[in-house]
Amino acid sequence: MKNKYGFILIKPQLGENIGASARSLKNFGFKNLIITNPKHGWPNIKAKATSVGAFDILNKTRVFDSTNSAIQNFDIIFSFSARKRDINKKKIGLMFGPEASGLSNLDLSYANYVVQIPSSPKFKSMNLSHSVSLVCYEIFKLNNFKLTKQLLFNKNIGQKGKLSQIIKLLVTKLEQKNFFKPPEKRSSMIKNINNLFYRMEPDDKELRILGSLIGSLSKNKKKLN
Repeated sequence: MKNKYGFILIKPQLGENIGASARSLKNFGFKNLIITNPKHGWPNIKAKATSVGAFDILNKTRVFDSTNSAIQNFDIIFSFSARKRDINKKKIGLMFGPEASGLSNLDLSYANYVVQIPSSPKFKSMNLSHSVSLVCYEIFKLNNFKLTKQLLFNKNIGQKGKLSQIIKLLVTKLEQKNFFKPPEKRSSMIKNINNLFYRMEPDDKELRILGSLIGSLSKNKKKLN
């Protein structure tokens, strides 16, 4: 069950936080660490130094160049942001933002849920590795001690990668229709499209229907005699 969870660090700036996060994963039995565009490159000496024995986690850490590519194999994405459970066998992505700025609006647009860790309203900013530790602990507690009622997601949600392909196809079709006007608003319009589709949680059948509908937009209509 625990291997269904992936911890995604978006553009981490400090190797020490990557190492400390790897240590937290190992403390609570998790293995899947993913990072995008680490500021000081990868592999990182400081990450290894602070991992304190979690070398196996670091050695298997996967590195991607974008948020979109990092989430492809997950079914549900939870993003953790200062802005304002056991989940069957779904592949769960848990996404954390860079230390200085947090997750961008584009990053957040890929998430099914945005989660805020309760903290003092006077000081909401939290260290990256501390946030990862808290989330690891809470999931570990739910999976092992059943101290709270667990939320079950029974829907067979399709993979993010399949949905990403469909959204990419939709954007291509909309560009062919000269939909993105004015051009300077293209980026914000795509974010809105992401917000709409990534929160839909379609299953594989619904993804096939959606892909078929979007694909049919480009087909030439036959002229009637």
